[in-house]
Amino acid sequence: EENMISQKIQKALQGSSAIRAMFVEGNELAARVGRENVYDFSLGNPATPAPAALNEAIKQLVDETNPLVLHGYMDNAGYPDVRQAVAENLNRRFGTAFTSHNIVMTVGAAGGLNIIFKTILDPGDEVIVFAPYFGEYKSYAANFDAEVVEVAPDFETFQPDLAALEKAVNEKTKAVIVNTPNNPTGVIYHEETMKKMAEILEKKEKEIGHEIYLISDEPYRELVYDGNQEDFLTKYYRNTIVGYSFSKSLSLPGERIGYVVVPDEVENADQVIDGIVVSNRTLGFVNAPSLLQKAVAKCLDEKTNLVFYDENRKMLYEGLQKLGFHCIKPEGAFYMWVKSPDTDEEKFVAAGKKYNIIMVKGSAFGCAGYVRLAYCVSHETVKNALTAFEKLAEDYGLYTE
Repeated sequence: EENMISQKIQKALQGSSAIRAMFVEGNELAARVGRENVYDFSLGNPATPAPAALNEAIKQLVDETNPLVLHGYMDNAGYPDVRQAVAENLNRRFGTAFTSHNIVMTVGAAGGLNIIFKTILDPGDEVIVFAPYFGEYKSYAANFDAEVVEVAPDFETFQPDLAALEKAVNEKTKAVIVNTPNNPTGVIYHEETMKKMAEILEKKEKEIGHEIYLISDEPYRELVYDGNQEDFLTKYYRNTIVGYSFSKSLSLPGERIGYVVVPDEVENADQVIDGIVVSNRTLGFVNAPSLLQKAVAKCLDEKTNLVFYDENRKMLYEGLQKLGFHCIKPEGAFYMWVKSPDTDEEKFVAAGKKYNIIMVKGSAFGCAGYVRLAYCVSHETVKNALTAFEKLAEDYGLYTE
């Protein structure tokens, strides 16, 4: 019989999120064998609680603020005082010169990316992404009938292949997305990479005769290790727009709170900001959650427990390397990118399930032949998982005493 749901959504259902499917599978497995016997590395769900200061801020706000104000509507861009606090915090940390005008509070980074896309994309426009990348970018671009164009990485370092970027840019290119520290690899695009990228984009803007926006997707900005510094990418390239989320830095993914930054240097910045604010309303977000806006404004210098993630990172990396697996050493975020010992990584993922290990296939990130492990889990899970990985390594003949 005729299908009455939209053709767009029919297509979307076919390609529905592999990561979410793994998450459901993990829950089903846990019901069968017990949660503690499942090594579920599927979802980037923070493993450390939100800082105590955040819960305190929420209690204080609820107790001390007029509820009509606290739970009421505000500007579609968010509370002016919250946006000013965010601007001043960024200025202090990164030497920028923002005011509340440059900040729009959003429903997480996902809401932020969608309102940016709605503002800049026309049907048929292209958005360049660096594989491996967060697969939802494709869905977000499709929301506005734009196409995602994948640029392969340098497979030694998993830095973007900048020569390939240069070739990929054409008249249809409207934006390039960078996500550093990166999901799924955990690599950081360092200063040198960003400077070269900026040079290429500036040259290409002149060639094609219109702006190319660099969209920096930064949910992992604060999650850096090994003495790496947090970076803010607006200094490298004029037409940079930033999307940020507090989901990972404050362990709040379910609260859906973040912001977008449009620097004054961006071409027609005022129009872009107005467009983003209108999109916040017309896409149906209306505004970012009011209580959470006020709460995060009081906690802009708080940070989740990075030491916890760092211990997992080291334990998992060293453990897997010892077993003969090849991993890209992560410098940030909470993901391990592992080369599949089977050329078809789906077979490797299936083999892991025999030992209750749940991994996400690399092709979900536009990069087959690898798997992603989200190590935002308990220390015990990592420790016990390594015993299961040892059996998996033996199956593949990797493990030699």
